[in-house]
Amino acid sequence: MKQLCAVLAVLCSLEVPAAEVRRATGPIRVDAVLDEEAWAQATPIAVAWEWFPGDNSAAPVETRALVTWNDDTLFVALEAKDPQPGRIRARYAERDGGEDDDNAGFYIDPFNDDRRAYQFRINPLGVQRDAIISDVEDFEDFSWDAIWTSAGRITTEGYVIEAAIPLQQLRVPSGSSPQTWGFMAVREWPRDVTHRLRSVVTDQNRDCLICQFADLPGFAVASAGRNLELTPSLTGSFGDDDDKIDTGLSARWAMTTGTTLQATVNPDFSHIEADAAALDVNTRFALSFPERRPFFLEGSDFFETQMPLVFTRTVADPVAGVKLTGKSGAHSYGALLAQDEVTNFLIPGDQSSRRTQLGRKATSGIFRYRHSHGGTSALGGLFAMRRGEDYENSVLSVDGFHRLTDRDSVRVQVAGSRTSYPQEIVSGFGQPAKLEGHSLIGSYRHADRDWSWTALYLERSPEFRVDTGLFNQVGIRVFDGGIERRIRGGEKRWFRNLYLGAGVDGTREYDGAWNEWGADLSVTYQGPRQTTVGINVAPNQEHFLGRNYHNFRQSIEASIQASRDVSLGLFVNWGEQIDFTNERQADFVTVSPSADFNIGRRIRGELAYDWQRFETKTGDWIFTVQIPQVRLLYHFSDRAFIRSILQYRSLDLAPNVQERDLLTQLLFSYRVNAQTVFLAGYSDTHEGTDLRRTFRTVFVKLSYAWLL
Repeated sequence: MKQLCAVLAVLCSLEVPAAEVRRATGPIRVDAVLDEEAWAQATPIAVAWEWFPGDNSAAPVETRALVTWNDDTLFVALEAKDPQPGRIRARYAERDGGEDDDNAGFYIDPFNDDRRAYQFRINPLGVQRDAIISDVEDFEDFSWDAIWTSAGRITTEGYVIEAAIPLQQLRVPSGSSPQTWGFMAVREWPRDVTHRLRSVVTDQNRDCLICQFADLPGFAVASAGRNLELTPSLTGSFGDDDDKIDTGLSARWAMTTGTTLQATVNPDFSHIEADAAALDVNTRFALSFPERRPFFLEGSDFFETQMPLVFTRTVADPVAGVKLTGKSGAHSYGALLAQDEVTNFLIPGDQSSRRTQLGRKATSGIFRYRHSHGGTSALGGLFAMRRGEDYENSVLSVDGFHRLTDRDSVRVQVAGSRTSYPQEIVSGFGQPAKLEGHSLIGSYRHADRDWSWTALYLERSPEFRVDTGLFNQVGIRVFDGGIERRIRGGEKRWFRNLYLGAGVDGTREYDGAWNEWGADLSVTYQGPRQTTVGINVAPNQEHFLGRNYHNFRQSIEASIQASRDVSLGLFVNWGEQIDFTNERQADFVTVSPSADFNIGRRIRGELAYDWQRFETKTGDWIFTVQIPQVRLLYHFSDRAFIRSILQYRSLDLAPNVQERDLLTQLLFSYRVNAQTVFLAGYSDTHEGTDLRRTFRTVFVKLSYAWLL
């Protein structure tokens, strides 16, 4: 009865939006001051529902979105009331940062086909976060960056944010007739618990989000999208090895409202963000780090499949590239070509993988098509290839997705590969000169308000290779299944949510012998102060070089918002593991504490420490590795900051072997938008027990985006 009364109260208080979104009646200046006449005539939408921790209960704070548009731009503003404005969390942050702050934003699905949507979020100081999400591929990608304008302002009643999204940055349907877009406004209100609010009722018995957006009719943007974006860049690096100055040019042309063509010549693909150091001792498979380069990130979701057939960091030193991505009705498509100065190889096996690089040019090409039909299904294909001197790898794949019910879905993908290796790989890594292989994967997923379960089968033949993708292991057959129960608590109970999970998995080598099998039992607690504690136990058996190992491992992972400005985390993992170097069983402990802190609105620090120790079953020491990492930032404004990074790695191996590495980096950044950037920095590395400097460089970058 109480829930019914709450729902009726919300329904009675809702502002009913106009039948359609209205064109802006005049110019709008993005300053978080909503005094233009266009805002008075904009379509109001109430953010009236709390979906977490409540379940479609009345929102605890008042929020209103305003939506309007013109031929060039989508405008959205949000007025967020707060009964205690002094508790608003708002700090300057890097782009796509500030996720722990108060924030508000919106999702849009211009094609209104319940499959793919854009997400925009802004904190009370105007810091931007944007992403692409997909219900079909089941991902949320914050690496996507659009060029748009935002502003935020804290008031005596809460805060106001304002955003202007150039329509040329989006893919929208063509045609001058009125269009209906999917739309949802959101707000996150972090206090003792983070309250998550939406403008739509969320049916948590439906395993999709975009399909629950509200229809927002009235758009007519036939002239949008026919624009050109040019971004010239100047990059210089001055170091111990070489001094180098490069110029480059990237272009983006919205050929139609749904199709975009990109090209880049002599691009600057250098990293200004150091990859986080990771524990890499006693590992069988090569580590990988995420893509950050803008040319490859734009439209990357068009190439997503269940198998990792596309991993663009395999293109290490490109000379030029061109990419076409688009969507028209039920059809989506993508094509990518890149010329690389070097050729990276990831050589997979059934129990380990290795990396190498040849100083030869290579050309990579990826072509993707997907057709959506029936509102619940999709069928697609992908062809990928890489070619060089005496070398070729090609892959052809077909994939499908079908939503059986609102709670159940299946995915299937089949791929075949053909490879001709160069002599260096044949002789240096013991690989056949020619290989033909296949891979297939099928999965089932169920998710409702209280239960979720999954089942998966994966098969990769020993000869399967995808040199444009990320495959560490082949020659295996994998079975995997899991189930999880969610128990809801409440703000007045000792827990907000409890999750109880169990899973089993097994991997067989291609000849039928067991590679490994195991089980997982987990309990996750969510409570006050945004506390999360997860406990996992995992008995398993692993096979390595002709011997079976029975290992038992446990882990605890915890995080807490200790105060408004300090959050703490801890991961502890211990038990039995294989010492792969010495082919024996070992005991290990891994401890990884972390802390994030803010001082005022401008200073942020991130501390992380990884410690791992291995010893034999009789107590003899094998190795100890330590990796402390520190990031400190000072923000002059929402556009400019200075950042320092320190990464240290200490490895002690018995008997008497020591490795020491130190990386330091200092960076100044002034960023007008995602493409208009000025960077200047210094970086050096030190190695050896005496930490002698082995490399240093000074680097600068200037790029400017023209929207024509």
